Amino acid sequence: MVMHHYSEKRPIIVIGQGGHGRVLMEIVRVSPQYRLTAIADDRYAEVTLCAGLPYGPINAVPLMLEDEPAAQVVIGIGDNKTRRAIAERLGLADLSYAALVHPGAHVAGDVRLGPGAVVMPGAVIGPGAVIGAHAIVNSGAVVEHDAIVGPFAHVSPNGTLAGAASVMEGAHVGSGAVLIPGVRLGRWSVLGAGGVAIRDVPDATTAVGVPARAITQHG
Repeated sequence: MVMHHYSEKRPIIVIGQGGHGRVLMEIVRVSPQYRLTAIADDRYAEVTLCAGLPYGPINAVPLMLEDEPAAQVVIGIGDNKTRRAIAERLGLADLSYAALVHPGAHVAGDVRLGPGAVVMPGAVIGPGAVIGAHAIVNSGAVVEHDAIVGPFAHVSPNGTLAGAASVMEGAHVGSGAVLIPGVRLGRWSVLGAGGVAIRDVPDATTAVGVPARAITQHG
């Protein structure tokens, strides 16, 4: 995991002021690396200052970055497709995004964290794991050795990926759900809360239960 070191905390802009966005702001508050410098959410029509902090629409993020050239961005939107849409809408370079890790998470030294990835408190990520761009590893989740969490995917609280399991782009692992070793959850698929995947789940499929069985396919 590559970390950049600054003599002072690096400024960060959080996109989204809903539930997930507020969780990211709390991570920033306790982070030894970052300080909150602006908040972007489309509930704001224009940039305004509140207690010295700029609040503005998402389209204002490039201007916020001009004002704070050292700043990075993180997208605090829990919905995977919306998070991808915002990243595509902004078109920022990968280096503009922070990989935000709560100090209470355990991340092995060789883990690869993509730009915009977020790791919540109590999460454990084992050696050789890969966390893709803008992916979420939520509170108490376990991503074991050599497992993969693809871009824009989300492992919900207490979800578990056993060794070498993979959650592909945009897929969602529900709270407390488990993938046994080597199992693949396909692109934009869902493993429902508490489910146990003992075999691969195809792309664009929702699977639930123990063992997990497909119940719907979707676009």
